[in-house]
This record gives sequence, C-alpha cells and structure tokens, in this order.
Amino acid sequence: MRPRRRLTPDQRRSELLDVGARLFATRPYDEVLMEDIAELAGASRANLYRYFASKRDLFAAIYQRAADELLAVVELDPAGPMVEQVSAGLDAHIDYFVANRQTVLTANRVLSGDPTIQAIISDELGQLRQRMLDASGLDGLRREVASAALHAWLAFVRAICVEWLANETFSRIELREVCLGALQGALSSAEGAVQRHQS
Repeated sequence: MRPRRRLTPDQRRSELLDVGARLFATRPYDEVLMEDIAELAGASRANLYRYFASKRDLFAAIYQRAADELLAVVELDPAGPMVEQVSAGLDAHIDYFVANRQTVLTANRVLSGDPTIQAIISDELGQLRQRMLDASGLDGLRREVASAALHAWLAFVRAICVEWLANETFSRIELREVCLGALQGALSSAEGAVQRHQS
C-alpha cells in the first residue's frame, strides 16, 4: 500500500486514474475492485468515491483520457501522404490496445451497451474521420462518399482489433496490413463510385 500523502484535487484525481488504468489494463473488469484502487493509490475508499461515484464512472474517465491521448498522437498534415500518416496513427492505437488489452475488451464487450463508454468511442472515431477528411482535401460528392467509406473503415478497424485482442490467431503485422489494405480498398472504391456517377 502506498502511504497517504497530501495532494491537490487534480493530483489525487490523476493518481487514481493512473492506478485504475494499470489495474483495468491487466484484469477483467469484474476483478477490479474499488478498494484495491484506493489502497494502491494511498487513498481512502471514501476519498475515491468523492472523485468517482462508481467503478463504471472511473473506467469511463480512464477511457476518455486514453481517447484524448490517442487523438493527440494522430495529427494529420494535408501536405503528407495520407496512408503513411494513417499508418502511424494505426500503430499508436494498436500499441495502446496491446498494452491495455483488458481495458479495450471491457469497453467493446463488457460495457458495449453502456451509453457513456460508447459515446467516448463514437466521438473518437468521429474526430478521426473528420481529420482524415480534412487532410484529404476532398470536397463535394467525393468528400461525402469518402466520409461514408471512412466511417465504415473505422468501424471495421475497431471490430477486427477487438477480435484480434480476444483471440490473437494471426500476427500484429497481419492485423496492420489487413487494416491498411481495407483503407486503400475503401477509398479506391469510393473514388470509383464517384467517377461512375459523374460519367
């Protein structure tokens, strides 16, 4: 147990999130106990519940922080090659998924019906799609079709990554290649659809 220390509210909240994140990353959701988090953080249970009313609220805050950090990594430059930049962002996400396997499985399976958790996921995917569209420089019909294709691609990446984390029946390299191949196929098909519409 960590000895109790006097911390500012922001420091205490951050420490509780850090400890909670470590436990959720390696244990199934049902095996993470609030009293364990409080003890490891050197806080009382009453203090922990002042910051987070429930385990689900703590998990949501941890997942929101992770989503914010991952979005900070994925900054796309319109002047750079799209696939290379998306590839780097994909690598950052897979790194997080591997390091936080149980957290990702909890968000996408155990709490798949929780509106707060799903709103965090949807918002992150929406922001990623917007950044990719903005970096693409597309407008008009091309942008609309690409937007739909990217929406479907991001849902595909989420689903295949969760499946891979749960079973790991193929390699990380293969996972990455399938995701990038699907992106190129989706964008190519979107462009082909626009050209057929305009011809």
